[in-house]
Amino acid sequence: MSEALLTAKEIVKTYPGAQEPVLNRISAEIYLGDFTIIMGPSGAGKSTLLYALSGLDALSSGKVLYRDQELGTLSEKKLAELRSKEFGFVFQQTHLVSNLTLFENVAVAGYLEKGRSEKAVNERAESLLAQMHVEKAKDRLPSQASGGEAQRAAIARAMINRPGLLFADEPTGALNRKNSEEVMNLLTALNQEGQSILMVTHDVKAAIRGT
Repeated sequence: MSEALLTAKEIVKTYPGAQEPVLNRISAEIYLGDFTIIMGPSGAGKSTLLYALSGLDALSSGKVLYRDQELGTLSEKKLAELRSKEFGFVFQQTHLVSNLTLFENVAVAGYLEKGRSEKAVNERAESLLAQMHVEKAKDRLPSQASGGEAQRAAIARAMINRPGLLFADEPTGALNRKNSEEVMNLLTALNQEGQSILMVTHDVKAAIRGT
């Protein structure tokens, strides 16, 4: 049986002034090597759930454990360190730094990781950009790249530190059909290589890629 990477136990998220909780006693397990999909219409709380599971948003009650470590017991510093080392994030908007090239955007996250040489980080960034089919655009600024190139570079950035779990929040939401298909092909390929992925989407075609 596969190992549960991440476990949610009775999690609740309520915002001040809201009559009903956005998340109401949700329990789930995310398994090693799986491509897990959270699907639903806009406003259903999918992104809120992803942020809660990744520790980006605090819970009102309940527990989230990653490799049996409860996120809610960690200090902000320790939680940030865990996210940096163990989690990768891809969002609908790329959040690339506008004055850095695509290569620099990918590499900078690796430079922040202690104990890695600049050469090793640069080699991995080059390899990931090639894997994402963005090697020809690596010296462009985000404003000079296509939407598909920018999103594929964002996936490379998310993978630079070899995350245990990749969180993807509507990664094809801002892309046309062709670029959406390419992004999903790349995510599927990463999963087939052993990468665990948790993805939020309202796109049925994207959702069928899950395991």
